[in-house]
Amino acid sequence: MEHVDVLVVGAGISGIGAGYYLQTLCPDRSYAILEGRASLGGTWDLFRYPGIRSDSDMYTLGYSFRPWTEPKAIADGPNILNYLQKTAADYGIDQKIRYNHHVKRAAWSTEDARWTVEATGPDGPVTMTCNFLFMCSGYYNYAKGHSPEFAGADDFKGRIVHPQFWPEDLDYSGKNVVVIGSGATAVTLVPAMAPKTKHITMLQRSPTYIVARPAQDALANWLRAKLPSKAAYGITRWRNVLFGMFFFRMARKKPERTKERLLGMVREELPNHDIEKHFTPRYNPWDQRLCLVPDGDLFASIREGKADVVTDTIDRFVPEGIKLASGKTLPADIIVTATGLELQLLSDVQFSVDGVAQDLSKTINYKGMMYSGIPNMASSFGYTNASWTLKADLTCAYVCRLLNTMKKRGLRQATPTPTDAVGEEPFLDFSSGYVTRAMDKFPKQGARKPWKVHQNYALDLMALKFGSVDNEMVFSNPVPARVKEAA
Repeated sequence: MEHVDVLVVGAGISGIGAGYYLQTLCPDRSYAILEGRASLGGTWDLFRYPGIRSDSDMYTLGYSFRPWTEPKAIADGPNILNYLQKTAADYGIDQKIRYNHHVKRAAWSTEDARWTVEATGPDGPVTMTCNFLFMCSGYYNYAKGHSPEFAGADDFKGRIVHPQFWPEDLDYSGKNVVVIGSGATAVTLVPAMAPKTKHITMLQRSPTYIVARPAQDALANWLRAKLPSKAAYGITRWRNVLFGMFFFRMARKKPERTKERLLGMVREELPNHDIEKHFTPRYNPWDQRLCLVPDGDLFASIREGKADVVTDTIDRFVPEGIKLASGKTLPADIIVTATGLELQLLSDVQFSVDGVAQDLSKTINYKGMMYSGIPNMASSFGYTNASWTLKADLTCAYVCRLLNTMKKRGLRQATPTPTDAVGEEPFLDFSSGYVTRAMDKFPKQGARKPWKVHQNYALDLMALKFGSVDNEMVFSNPVPARVKEAA
């Protein structure tokens, strides 16, 4: 049975970052990456719908150790995937990836101080052991998107498509298309498809905050022309981090003022449209994630008459399109159900500790990455109010600190353990449907540190890079004498 010091699950942004940090900060530790799919990249390899892009700037979605040097700050999916592929290849991380290995179970043995991990590989069952398990498998189900049941769906004569499984043969030229949804996927699809369609409609039950931003960052491009790429990248990264933190704080402290500013920018883009009905959400800014449209492309499509937004509820699908509760029928040849993701905690892996099955929804999350009572396991989960990679970078570096601390002390086990009552709150304070649907499956967070999930890069930087690793962490399980002698 093959053994590695650290087993990483998932070869997306987090998993590739984990590989870099492990071989840089823990060069004496062996590691492997198990990836369930046939290629690396995670989200950026899975999604292939038109216009797929990031809703975070690449100066913060990119890794801290590898500057983003392309002109576009708001990058499309293929460019992001290329960035990940080159990062993995340049650092040799791709050589550590085992593709088509889907992890099913992980069992911890205190006596052996190791995990036994069972996976389904390309040639059948695979079993490996490791001292530390690092879950970098993302937060949603790659095999299934959220697809509500729509009455009359079988009556519709056209084609129904979910963006998570975009068909390569879909020809929407000259067709009437309806995109159901108002989130990041919908606002990406509409302007990307509009030039080819006869007409495209974004059908939403309720509006989302939509913010236009230049696709290129003029200051970042200027800095890159004047300074070494790493210096220019670092300056831009910190500027964007600080602005993001400031804007989020402002939105929470002065929601009405922030709301009016956001809606004012939409009115400037669409002066002749009903902003109150179609672009004014029922919630405050940052109660859900904002939707970013580079260069205002969605607004341009609407102004040009190629696209429109309809705010209504669906009565049923009919042969010629969608019948709305208002009585109106939207004609459609193609319906795209951009209805969201299905959240999944750690790929639904079954965990056990010393033969006892573990329900992670009953645990308290530790520093946004570990689980109370679960030894030697961490997971990467990014920010909801900023770029995923900002937290992933910090998490990977912290895991390496933890591994090095255990080795230095001659202890094989680290278990987050509350010393007293920590309180219980939902893991995420977010009102988006895809979040609220799944929170009962996720761990809780505490009301105090280190059990509180801050969603704040500055606080996490101080806690994870400079804070104590002993804070409510129980180190145990000394290295046996015979192992020390062999070493």
